[in-house]
Amino acid sequence: GINAEYGTEGRVRNKHLNNRTTMSSEDNIKRLKAVINDNTADEKSRESAIYELGELYAKEGKGADLSALLKEIRPFFGTIAKARTAKIVRTLLDLVSKIPNSSNLQVELYKESITWAKEGKRTFLRQRLETKLAALYLSNRDFNAALSIVTTLVREVKRLDDKAFLVEILLLESQIHHALKNLPKSRGTLTAARTSANSIYCPPPLQSQIDMQAGILHAEEKDYKTAYSYFYEAFESYNSQEVLELTVLNLKYMLLCKIMTGNVDEVNTIINGKLALKYAGPEVEAMKAVSTAYKNRSLSQFTSALNNFSKELKNDPIIHTHLSELYDTLLEQNLIRIIEPFSCVEITHIASLIELPVEAVEKKLSQMILDKKFHGILDQGNNCLIVFDEAPPNKTYPLVLDTIENMNKVVDSLYSKAIKLHS
Repeated sequence: GINAEYGTEGRVRNKHLNNRTTMSSEDNIKRLKAVINDNTADEKSRESAIYELGELYAKEGKGADLSALLKEIRPFFGTIAKARTAKIVRTLLDLVSKIPNSSNLQVELYKESITWAKEGKRTFLRQRLETKLAALYLSNRDFNAALSIVTTLVREVKRLDDKAFLVEILLLESQIHHALKNLPKSRGTLTAARTSANSIYCPPPLQSQIDMQAGILHAEEKDYKTAYSYFYEAFESYNSQEVLELTVLNLKYMLLCKIMTGNVDEVNTIINGKLALKYAGPEVEAMKAVSTAYKNRSLSQFTSALNNFSKELKNDPIIHTHLSELYDTLLEQNLIRIIEPFSCVEITHIASLIELPVEAVEKKLSQMILDKKFHGILDQGNNCLIVFDEAPPNKTYPLVLDTIENMNKVVDSLYSKAIKLHS
């Protein structure tokens, strides 16, 4: 059927569109094509038929047919307003994204549609399509291609003074810089986006994206308290908009912030709260399992949680990055607790106690020694770790520096007095 998004304009008034439910898929396609190619039919009926045929192709996974439809209807675009043309093109391209494993086809279609828009001098449509293409490149991890498009778009849109669109592009640029691990530029573009957003009415979906990106950047800077407040704002906003996927994602990030700050007792409080209770599911259970493992300081429970909820924890790059840091912290705490009673201990014994491969334990111990987490050496010949008592700090160096500094002041003072005597 026709998506409710198209409203009253999407209602079919043509006689060809009656009795849809009794027809086969092939008959439906023939009927809809007849309506689309019928130059005597009214514009709204033809437009509705385009939408319905596009949805039918998307439902059946016919990406090539959807691509062909987009090209076949271009003569029809010459008879309708540019705004309606833009709506049809963007809707059909969005339908392609519903087809599984169609990212390459999407890229080709966006590129081809952008070229067509340039030739027809459809600047508004071209800029929107380029933004979508940049977002697609970002999701495909082709960051440099995405950044190249966005950089050009920012310059163009700044000249047009379309602040709402500029906010959208700057937010996308911030996400690209974050993916490239360029945090200063990501913060800078997000600040620019917020500044522009403050001078206009910012739609709730866009404001939610800004809050979410701000939370992600604060989490990268280890400022989890501020990050939590931004994720909470985004969570409430997406909850009111009834955007299930992003609401759950922000809830996960909220729980992550509590775990990273060590406030694991608050995780259950949030999960059982009035707003979060209705989003119970594997995503929330995954974070709960991590919280329990961290509370128990158990590496085996932590590893089990990562393995049991691999999709929920490892597929999200934000969650995966922070949990990797948390795993390292937990591993260090467990290793220090194990080696604390010993002055000399076999590495194989440590590995058996912590239930990890010897190579991984040896690598981590050497890293901890270099980072001065404890004092000791690895005796490779005897395959053991020798732990030293923590030596008292050597005060010679700072005392020598203080002496030199005081001597410098004395010399400066004598020099000043000598100049006065000679003058």
